[in-house]
Amino acid sequence: MASLIDTVHRGLLKLALFFGMKLWLLATFGIGLFLLLIACCSIICRKSPRHKVSSYPKKQPLVPQVHIDMVKTEHQLPVSSDTHSPHPSDIFDLGWVHRFTLREIIDATNNFSNDNIIKEGGCGSVYRGILPDATWVAVKWYFGSNEFISEIDALRRTMHKNLVTLLGYCLDGSTRMLVCEYVDSGNLHQWLHKDAMKVSPLTWDIRLDITIGIAKALSYLHEGLEQKIVHSNVTSCKLLDQNWNPKVADFGLSRILDYDMSHVTTPVLGTYGYVAPEYACTGILSDRSDVYSFGVLIMELVSGKSPEDMSLVDWLKKLIETQRYNEVGDPKMPDQPSSKALKSVLLVAFRCIDPDAQQRPKMSQIVHMLESTYRFALPQET
Repeated sequence: MASLIDTVHRGLLKLALFFGMKLWLLATFGIGLFLLLIACCSIICRKSPRHKVSSYPKKQPLVPQVHIDMVKTEHQLPVSSDTHSPHPSDIFDLGWVHRFTLREIIDATNNFSNDNIIKEGGCGSVYRGILPDATWVAVKWYFGSNEFISEIDALRRTMHKNLVTLLGYCLDGSTRMLVCEYVDSGNLHQWLHKDAMKVSPLTWDIRLDITIGIAKALSYLHEGLEQKIVHSNVTSCKLLDQNWNPKVADFGLSRILDYDMSHVTTPVLGTYGYVAPEYACTGILSDRSDVYSFGVLIMELVSGKSPEDMSLVDWLKKLIETQRYNEVGDPKMPDQPSSKALKSVLLVAFRCIDPDAQQRPKMSQIVHMLESTYRFALPQET
């Protein structure tokens, strides 16, 4: 009996070992299969379209395209009901303007040669170029889209002899450029403040003509269009052609106001020394802000001194209060104006910088006042 029990016991142990091995193998196989399925699912998910949408392409597509976040345009202005935000389809529906290819621009500027650089600034660089038909152009290459949108939106609306003319544009991937007429005699700042010049070629009559030309351009922007354009940086780029005719450029900071808008509120931008006090303190920008800047420009043209280097307004006020008119005129002028002509122009300038913005004249009134000074533009009184 004992031997029979031992035999049965040994048989049960063998069965237990056999099935135990099977169970161990099955468990191991199951766990391995489960891990394999998880790995496969992870690989499939990474290749799914949902992940492709959120990834960025390593290379820009060759097809020209524009990605514009209109909330961030207008120099990151706060979104409000009185902020003009042009729609991309409106801005780039420019069938009347030539769309240049990047290859055409490269050929025109000799691959953006350093010899062709006209100006370098915070928002972009300007290059001189020549087209196959021998037309000289100025190509402005923008570092960002904000100024590009503002400038093209302003220039596409305008046509005036004292404003630069838009000839075309280039959009190629992230590249944004404007192509404008080339004004061949530099800018007003260069001619007023060249240290090497002992005698300026800008006579009193030429300076008066330049002043009136810029005033007419601003009058057109403020009063001659369906939607008012506030330049907001009048003194930035005043180009001169070979006949000393002024051309207002640089609309990168401009604002377009609907017919029922009197102002916009923006971050304070512009050139130091020319900014209107109410704009500097509150960020409220209107056409009267341009008038203030223009008044400072008149003082600069008359005196030859830069508001960026000194408090030009305070300096002139002190001279006028003490009747020292003989110290006002730019000593580099080959001929000094008559005292009547000088006083007449300075009167316009001081009306433009009135601390009360509403008391400043409109640009059309300023044009009339300046043109009336021609009757005083006589040789200096004896």
